[in-house]
Amino acid sequence: MVVLLRRARTERQERETVARVVEVGSASQLLGEEQPSLFGGAAQDELPAARAELEHWASQSIGVYTLTEPDYPQQLSSAFDAPGLVFTRGVLRSEDAGVAVVGSRSASSGALADAEALARGLVARGLSVVSGLAAGIDTAATEAALDAGGRAVGVIGTGVYHAYPPDNLGLHRRVVASGLVLSPFWPDTPPSKTTFPRRNGTMSAYCRATVIVAAGPRSGTRIQARKAVEHGRPVILLRSVLKGRDWAHELQGCPDVHVADGVDEALAVLDEIVRRPAEMDRLLRDIVGLP
Repeated sequence: MVVLLRRARTERQERETVARVVEVGSASQLLGEEQPSLFGGAAQDELPAARAELEHWASQSIGVYTLTEPDYPQQLSSAFDAPGLVFTRGVLRSEDAGVAVVGSRSASSGALADAEALARGLVARGLSVVSGLAAGIDTAATEAALDAGGRAVGVIGTGVYHAYPPDNLGLHRRVVASGLVLSPFWPDTPPSKTTFPRRNGTMSAYCRATVIVAAGPRSGTRIQARKAVEHGRPVILLRSVLKGRDWAHELQGCPDVHVADGVDEALAVLDEIVRRPAEMDRLLRDIVGLP
């Protein structure tokens, strides 16, 4: 997979490559079957360099997971646009019951307090608190989760060699030490205007649900909300987000989009969302007559 995706020059080419890999079953099979026409004679020559990269990343405690491997995050693999590779630092759980807590980088003190309270409520329920490790809401939720002894997951818009913003390097390290930092980008990828929308899509697919605590009119948070709807993941908007936000009002008419009047109501909605798999399992057992 490393060879194939290194050869992709655009996001569209990456997605086409991933789709082909999924279709044939493995990257090595695609490389072997279609090398002459698709990749030319140099593809096999690139394998030693790819293996060296993998060894180098492993020596730095960087995990590398491909979409077709069983260790790839299960919830992320179900998304139609799941990245072909993800890179991690920390502990990856194949099944991680995580909820994204996201919002503005320049949030009010009240919104920051809501993010902290929400994170503590998630930790009390045994859920991972997921964010982009940005300033503002992300930082407040992540710090509250760690301070409460919970698991924090950062889905970042750079490679894992970088911490962005730089002021959050210490927080980044705390998350790696007790939770997980995950990136859909090559480890040395710097921040750019194109990486953060892709990060939001990956985060939305990774999570059971997304809670939007605060957002500006042009906030990148709206990208995550839209992607969550596309992925079929629930979205919870705190009512304050609706004020002056046309995109938030438009979301209200989408399936599984909820508006909560505060943190307690948001947590109650999340309780119902988390119960869904168990209730579905019970219904299926009743249908087939299993105990």
